[in-house]
Amino acid sequence: MKNLFSNIKGDAFGGITAGIVALPLALAFGVSSGLGPSAGLYGAIFISFFAALFGGTSTQISGPTAPMTAVSMVVIAGIVAANDGDVEKALPAILTVFFLAGIFQIILGVIGLGKYIRYIPYPVVSGFMTAIGLIILLTQVLPSVGYYPKEDVAFVNTFKAEAQEVILENILKEEAGEGILVLEDFGETNRRGALISTEDILKESETLAAKETAGALGAIKAFPKAIQNIDWLEFLLALGTIFIIYGFKRITTKVPSTLVALIVMSSIAVGFGLDYRTIQEIPSGIPVPKWEIFTSFTLSSITPYIFTALTLALLGAIDSLLTSVVADNMTKTKHKPNKELVGQGVGNSIAAIFGGIPGAGATIRTVVNINAGGKTKLSGMIAGIMLLVVMLGLGPIASKIPAGVLAGILITVGIGVMDYKGLKAIPYLPRDTKIGPFKISSEVLIMIVVLLLSTFWNLVYAVGIGLVIASLMFMKKIGDLTAERSDVKSLKEESWADELDFPETLKESVFIKHIKGPLFFGSTSEFQALSQQIPESAKIVIMRLGRMQYMDQSGLYAMEDMLQDLKKKNIEVVFVNLLHQPRYMMERIDIIPDFIPKEHIFKNFNACVEWITQNIQEELKK
Repeated sequence: MKNLFSNIKGDAFGGITAGIVALPLALAFGVSSGLGPSAGLYGAIFISFFAALFGGTSTQISGPTAPMTAVSMVVIAGIVAANDGDVEKALPAILTVFFLAGIFQIILGVIGLGKYIRYIPYPVVSGFMTAIGLIILLTQVLPSVGYYPKEDVAFVNTFKAEAQEVILENILKEEAGEGILVLEDFGETNRRGALISTEDILKESETLAAKETAGALGAIKAFPKAIQNIDWLEFLLALGTIFIIYGFKRITTKVPSTLVALIVMSSIAVGFGLDYRTIQEIPSGIPVPKWEIFTSFTLSSITPYIFTALTLALLGAIDSLLTSVVADNMTKTKHKPNKELVGQGVGNSIAAIFGGIPGAGATIRTVVNINAGGKTKLSGMIAGIMLLVVMLGLGPIASKIPAGVLAGILITVGIGVMDYKGLKAIPYLPRDTKIGPFKISSEVLIMIVVLLLSTFWNLVYAVGIGLVIASLMFMKKIGDLTAERSDVKSLKEESWADELDFPETLKESVFIKHIKGPLFFGSTSEFQALSQQIPESAKIVIMRLGRMQYMDQSGLYAMEDMLQDLKKKNIEVVFVNLLHQPRYMMERIDIIPDFIPKEHIFKNFNACVEWITQNIQEELKK
């Protein structure tokens, strides 16, 4: 607590500055998510305050970020669609997912997984970040030109027939749930069907129209219609916002260009009395907890979203800890990764209870905080308090911000979040993977797969698939490299120094094999061929294992198969200098002592030769 107030002036200035930078982004991310600007503000307020208070990075500023918002947008859209397009009806389930994501982050921190997050392969992160940028960019094209599919009457009308079918299917599902058989009581179906109003069909048609144009792929499909129905005022507001954001940076970076664009373009729209589209109204009162998260919670209702919540938690963890590394480099300090995850989890959980969207450590806001003088956790807490004050005092004014301005801000966010470093490296990475007649870099392949699947299919599954592909390719590469050093395949070997005096009388009957390197899945195929390599004259095989440091399960069963083959041929096997880990593995499945008795395991080569000379030599001569 003493350190918390050691830099009050610097932390106050850093926190206020970071809060000012966060304001337009919080509003924009809230609108983009589908829950409205207040959800973005609530997320920024609570995550910033509590992640700073309980976190492990002193200068970190947290709040809604582009990656977290993009995934949240998918979660929200899916749950809303499952609830007939009713956001209020879907809200408890949505916030429960966000709450669970926070709980998962706390668990990740408590069990100490924070230090392992850095092992996520860069191509997966790169492809995902570029996909996030593309998704934000594409989904904001429609609002930036003032096109909203649900308001396009001609487009909505094309879904009326499908809407009637959907409504009828829902009636049949309701009857099935109530145990009513249509064939036995068709009149009940007719009665319920007669209650369907024109408004019901229109509402369902609007939902289907919004669903058809949702996401990056939907935005691309809707682009021709958007151009035909362009609202030039909205387009100019978005274009002016983008121009100011990029142009003002050339004048000075001390004042956030995003905030300047927000104020200038909103002032123009309001001052000239333009007939523009505003964002949703921002509540000006104290945020109220959404206790229905807990009252409506059931295991069956939330089970389908467990994996999604875990993905949000992992994404937030990666996002936050990467920002923590940036903060460390700037301040010459060292963050506590597990404590940071606990702080982020607490922040996201509390934000969900109050209706906020999830977030993570925000790099730009953290850098602004540090440059403005922030040094302790107090700066992040002040940033959250500052946003709360703005919401309470300026909520009605903020509600007049043009929707086109926020769309313009988000377009610049989408452009900025793409991983250009990874994209520029594509031509220069080694082409080590063959696909048909083409050769491509394995890292480029992973990045492209994650990029395309994330953008046009599913963000959550794309990351999982990317991790699986990256792991398989890594295992193959390490297997190939280790197999080159693991000498388990050559019959003709150079003798080691202690083998130069090996008795001439035993050379035809005793075969010496050196195993150099780990015996694992990457080298088992060569090892399995060992029994075929042994000459027919051999009666004993000496396996020198002092350089076989490790054996995995694949190697263990390969060893068992080889020993079985040799036993069928009446060839005796002895081990020399068997190390602890391989011995432990072989004892677990009784290779020792069933195939190799303990008296056939020697600490050194000389002891083995002496044993063979004393006990086996006469038998070999027969």
